[in-house]
Amino acid sequence: MRRAWTDFWTARQHTDVPSAGLIPLHPSAPMFTNSGMMPFVPYFIGEEPVPYRPPRASSIQTCVRAGGKHNDLDAIGRSPRHLSFFEMLGNFSFGDYFKADAIRWAWEFSTEVLGLDADRIWVTCHVDDDEAAELWVDEVGFPAERIQRLGKDNFWEMGDTGPCGPSSELFWDFGAEHGPDGGPANPAAENRYVEYWNLVFQQYFRLGDGSLKPLETRNIDTGAGLERILGVTIGSPDVFQTDELRSLVAAAEQATGVRLGTASESDVALKLLADHARTMTFLVTDGVVPSNEDRGYVLRRIIRRAIRFAYLLGVEKPITPRLSEHVVGLMGEAYPQLVASADTVQAVLGREEEQFRRTLRSGLTILDAALAEVPEGAPLDGTVAFTLHDTYGFPLDLTQDALRQRGISVDTDGFTAAMERQKAEARANWAGSGEAATETVWFAVRDRVGPTEFLGYETEAAEGVVTALVGNGSEIASAEAGDSVAVVVNQTPFYGESGGQVGDTGSIRGEGFEIAVTDTQKKGDGVFVHLGKVVSGRVAVGAPVELKVDSRRRAMIRANHSATHLVHEALREVLGTHVAQKGSLVAPDRLRFDFSHPKPIAAEELERIERLANEVVRQNEKVTTRLMAVDDAIAEGAMALFGEKYGDEVRVVRMGTALHGDKAGRPYSVELCGGTHVGATGDIGLVRVVSEGAVAAGVRRIEALTGEAALEHLDEQERRLKAVASALKVSPAEAVTRLEAVLEERRRLERELAEARRKLALGGAAAASEDGAAAGESVNGVGFLGKVVAGIPPKELKSLADAGKTSLGSGVVVFVGTAEDGKASVVVGVTDDLTARFSAVDLVRLASAAIGGQGGGGRPDMAQAGGPDGAHAAEAIAAVRSALG
Repeated sequence: MRRAWTDFWTARQHTDVPSAGLIPLHPSAPMFTNSGMMPFVPYFIGEEPVPYRPPRASSIQTCVRAGGKHNDLDAIGRSPRHLSFFEMLGNFSFGDYFKADAIRWAWEFSTEVLGLDADRIWVTCHVDDDEAAELWVDEVGFPAERIQRLGKDNFWEMGDTGPCGPSSELFWDFGAEHGPDGGPANPAAENRYVEYWNLVFQQYFRLGDGSLKPLETRNIDTGAGLERILGVTIGSPDVFQTDELRSLVAAAEQATGVRLGTASESDVALKLLADHARTMTFLVTDGVVPSNEDRGYVLRRIIRRAIRFAYLLGVEKPITPRLSEHVVGLMGEAYPQLVASADTVQAVLGREEEQFRRTLRSGLTILDAALAEVPEGAPLDGTVAFTLHDTYGFPLDLTQDALRQRGISVDTDGFTAAMERQKAEARANWAGSGEAATETVWFAVRDRVGPTEFLGYETEAAEGVVTALVGNGSEIASAEAGDSVAVVVNQTPFYGESGGQVGDTGSIRGEGFEIAVTDTQKKGDGVFVHLGKVVSGRVAVGAPVELKVDSRRRAMIRANHSATHLVHEALREVLGTHVAQKGSLVAPDRLRFDFSHPKPIAAEELERIERLANEVVRQNEKVTTRLMAVDDAIAEGAMALFGEKYGDEVRVVRMGTALHGDKAGRPYSVELCGGTHVGATGDIGLVRVVSEGAVAAGVRRIEALTGEAALEHLDEQERRLKAVASALKVSPAEAVTRLEAVLEERRRLERELAEARRKLALGGAAAASEDGAAAGESVNGVGFLGKVVAGIPPKELKSLADAGKTSLGSGVVVFVGTAEDGKASVVVGVTDDLTARFSAVDLVRLASAAIGGQGGGGRPDMAQAGGPDGAHAAEAIAAVRSALG
C-alpha cells in the first residue's frame, strides 16, 4: 500500500517527502506530529518558500494522537478504528492544482489503484461548497444521491485564525450488518459508513473577527489513514484485523498467553498492547524519554498503560521490550531508524517497566491494607487514592481498575480536592518564581552544592568533581552505560545555553567511565547542567572527572557570536540607531539575529552591512573583555544583549575600530555579553549574509554564515553561476548580460506571438463565427462579435476583446478560449456607449453558466469568467447573443 501510494503521486509530479519525526518543529505545533500536513505548515502559511518543483508533494507520515486536543487513548481497544499511532497518507498542493484535480485523483486512486467498488463509496461536502459537489458529479460522474452536505464536520481550520476551508470526505459502506442506512450523515451508522480519505480545500483565511477572506494562493491538504484504507481493502471496519496490527495482536497473544475472543476486557487489553507497542517504539526512537513532564509524561503514561493491561492479564515478566522487538521486525524495512535504535529503545522500555512493576507491587500492597479500613459498600477514600498517586506513582485509573473487579469505587471528588490542595500549596511555595516552579530539582541542587564555576573563558578543558546526577526528573546516586543523565560538576569549561548562544558539547571522563555531552544548560540560578549519555562504565556522585569541550564546534560558535556583535553594529550604522536586538541564535553552523526595523532591507543596504562587518574582520584586532559595574558599562555606551541576565558586575566585550562617521577611531562594537568570543576579529574569517526577512510586525531577521561555512556558501554560489554560464554558452562574467538578452528576446517573441494570435482570432470578420452567426453582425440594432478561439491563454482574451470593441465601434464582443484540458475561459466586452443598457458582468455570467462555471466578475465594460466544459463554448456565445434581444 505504501509503495502504491508513492508510485501514484510521483507519477503525477509530486515530490515524495519522507516522514518527518514525531516531534514537530513549528512553534504553533502541538506536542506530537498528529497529521500528515504538519511538516508542511511553513509552506501553507507562507513562512518559507515551497522547495518542490512543481509545488506539490506526497508523504506517508507517522502520527501520534495521545495528548491534548487529539487524544484517543481512552477509546483504543474499545473502538474498532481509534489508534494512538497511525500512518497518514497525504498529497499536497501549494498554490498549484486545486479541487478538480484533488477530487479526480482521489477517485482514480480509490477505484483504479485500489479497485474499490464505486457503488459502495459515499462522499460528503460542506453545506456551502457547491463547487466541490458539482465537481464530484461533473469530473468523475459520481451519483449526486450519494453526496451528503454537512456543516462543521466538513470545514477544516488550522486555528482560531489562519488558513481554513471546506473539505470533502470519502466514506466506505461496510454493509447493513454494521449499521442502518442513511449514509455518513446518519450518526447511528458511524460503524457502517467509515471515512477513509479527507480532502481539505484551503481557500480562506479566517480573520480575528471571525470573517473569511479568500486566499490569494489556494492549497490542497489531504489525509488518508493507511490503517483505515487497509481495512477497506480487506472488508473489515476493525483496523486491528489489518496485517500489521493483527500481527502485533498475535505478538501480544503470545506474550500474555491470552487469545483474542476470550473475553471483552482481555480483547481490549490485547488491542491496546498492539497499538501502544508502535507508539512507544516510535516515540523513543525519535528521542522522547519517559519523564514527568510534557512529551516524556505522555510516553510514560503510554508505557505504563501497556504494562498495567498486561499485568491485569496476569503477565509477570517484562513485555514492552518483546513487543517493541516485534514492531522493529515488522516495520524496520519501511522505517530503518527503528533498526538503528532498537537496542536503545529496548533498554529504555526495560528500565521503565522494571521501575513501574515495583510501583505496581508496592501500590497494590498498600491498596490492600487501605481496603481493610473501608466499610462494606463504601468507596475508597479519595485522599488514599491521591496518596497512592502522589507518593507511590500509582495512577488513579490503575486504582480504579484494581477495585473494579472487587465492586468498589473511588471517591473521585475527594481525589480531585486533594490534587487541588497540593497544586495550591505548590503555587504558594513558588509564588513569583516563574520558570523555577517547573524545575525545583535544580534549585535544590544549587542550595546543596552551590553555583557552578565557569572556566570556559580561559580554557576548553578542566578537572572537577561530580556534585549531582539527575535522571528522569529527580536526583540519582549513579548512572550506568546507556543511561541518559544530567551531570553537575563543581566547575566546568562548558558554556551553558544563554543569551542566544547554544550550549557546548564534548565529553566527561573519569576512572572507568565516559559521558558524551550533547548539550549544556543553565538551571537553578547558576547551575551548569551537562546533558548526555553514559557511553561506558558507571558514574557516581563524588567521582573526579576530566571535562573537554568539542574545540572545533566551540571555535565555530565563537566566530558566529563575535560576528553577531559586528552585524548588530553594522545594522545600526546603516539603518539607524532605532535598531534593537529582539532575539538571536548563535550556533556552530550559522547565526540568526532578530531586530526592530519597520521595512525590508534593500539589497544595497545588505551589501553595505556585510561590507562593514568584514571591514572589522580584516582589521584582525584583538577582542578585549573587561569586568565592570553594569551601570558604568552602560554609561560608557555598552549595549545590553537581548535575553542575557546581568548581575552587579558584567563582562564588556569590545572589538574592532570604527573607520567612518562620528565614531571613527573609537571601538566599533561595545556590548555587555556573557558568551564566548574569538581572540581576534580575523578569527571570524568572513561574514556572509544569506537571508533577510520579516519575523513579526516591525521585526526583521537576518541570517549569516562565517568562516568555512561562508566560504562553502560562496563556492556553491560560484558553481551555480558557472552552470548558468555554461547553459548560456558564455563566460561567467558575461552570464548576466546574456541572460538579460535572452529574457528580452523571450518577451519580444511573446509579444509577437500574442499579436499574431490576436490577428488570427480577429481575422475573417466577414466570415461566419463558430457559433454559426456572422461575426460583426447586428443583433436588434446592437453590434455583436462572438468567436471561439483555441490555444490562446486566458490573460490574452481581454486584449482580444479590446480590439474587437475597437473594430465594432459600438457593440458587444464575446471571446471564448478553449484549452487542451477541456476547460474554457470567456471574456465579454461592452463599448462605453452601451454600458447603461448592458453590463459585461451580467453577460459573462450567462456565458459562464453555459460552460459549467459559477459566475464571474469585472467591470460593466469588461468581465471575465471560466468553466470546466469547453465543449459548450458555442452555447456560451449564443447565451450572450440571446441576451441582446
